[in-house]
Amino acid sequence: MTRIKICGLSQEAHVEAAVEAGADAVGFVFYAKSARFVTPQRARVLARLLPPFVTPVGLFVNATDAELQAGLEALPNMLVQFHGDETPADCDRTERPYLRAAAVTPGFDLVDFGSRFSNAQAILLDAPVEGYGGGGKVFDWSLVPPNVSSRLVLSGGLSAANVADGIARVRPWAVDVSSGVEVSKGIKSADLIHQFCRAVRRADAELTR
Repeated sequence: MTRIKICGLSQEAHVEAAVEAGADAVGFVFYAKSARFVTPQRARVLARLLPPFVTPVGLFVNATDAELQAGLEALPNMLVQFHGDETPADCDRTERPYLRAAAVTPGFDLVDFGSRFSNAQAILLDAPVEGYGGGGKVFDWSLVPPNVSSRLVLSGGLSAANVADGIARVRPWAVDVSSGVEVSKGIKSADLIHQFCRAVRRADAELTR
């Protein structure tokens, strides 16, 4: 079953909607330049709404040791997501499970990237953008080689309208959505969150037929 991560949450109602819709993980953005930024203190309040087995994920971009530590203290059970220029050593310094984001462009060597970040729990595939973070754009899924052994998280411009196609083509371990469940930049919709999760489950059902 494809795992579902709803990223960029900042309101209690949307955390509750993600849980009700069946999300496996929710993401909190600790990158101050993002429209979806929350402080560690705010994330701690929101994470209290999560039941067991729904994982909080903290997204960092080229964070300092102090910034990482503040996030980890706020959310001790957090899965870390590195979305900047971090090296394998940068990612390993927390000694915590982590996801490593990669911008997929023509010529991108996923096998090499996965080898370099071999300690990552999964590689998150996103579209290239100016600066950092996701841009809500779909990358060319045909650039993902078949039968890659690394666990892959498909991200970048996903929505209820296209996630089934992405799952069928890439066969990811998980999918990650942010702007695709928003009514405006940074503002989530409970209804769109539910629509997205239902679309993922329908896609899983189709693959098992």
